[in-house]
Amino acid sequence: MNFTAIFVPELFGTMMLTLLGCGVVANAALPGTKGNGGGFLMVNFGWGLGVFAGVFVAISSGGHINPAVTIGLLANGVEELGPDIPATAGNAVIYILGQMAGAFLGAVLCWLAYKTHFDADSDGPTKLGVFSTGPAMRSYGWNVVTEVVGTFVLVFVVISFGFAGAAAGQLGPLAVALLVVGIGASLGGPTGYAINPARDLGPRIAHALLPIKGKGTSDWSYSWVPVLGPIIGGIIGGLSAAAIF
Repeated sequence: MNFTAIFVPELFGTMMLTLLGCGVVANAALPGTKGNGGGFLMVNFGWGLGVFAGVFVAISSGGHINPAVTIGLLANGVEELGPDIPATAGNAVIYILGQMAGAFLGAVLCWLAYKTHFDADSDGPTKLGVFSTGPAMRSYGWNVVTEVVGTFVLVFVVISFGFAGAAAGQLGPLAVALLVVGIGASLGGPTGYAINPARDLGPRIAHALLPIKGKGTSDWSYSWVPVLGPIIGGIIGGLSAAAIF
């Protein structure tokens, strides 16, 4: 019973996240689109609204749509990961499986929506950037630090919403969406702020498998950074919230 109650909403919620999030990057970056050149702030808002939609879709499972949030909640010591869903390692695995599957499917749908623009002339890194993050300055250690800091903010503040009373509860997914916009605008410059292992790895796998014209490499040498950094940041955020709240 827990498998369906967790996997299905997390799959569809994370699918919505990456469809809209990768979609706004495609709109801003690919040639010939209506939003070409829209800039990083447009991307920040697009990802934030993708989170807004994804959390609503997955609300029955708690709306994690992010392995770093799931792992951070476990580290925090919560009794439930979602409504009537015990905080166990087994349930956490189901969350992460749903999130990974949804992230992959959302990226595939984004490719279908922008197929003709992916076929147009643009370089491989631009096409990869629609799917996954990459650093402005490649320095693996410091890139990890950036992802740790950004994900710490995400998980710490998300957990704090639960202790902030009715005001935060009424904002719900909108509060999380605005938080993601703020993290992107403030801390997204160095790495593109994955702050979510599924959001980066699922679409990167899709990029590797899809028949994208002139796609180039999937940059697997960097792929561990937006996985490890957010996991560490999520754990630190969960532990810090437990100590304070």
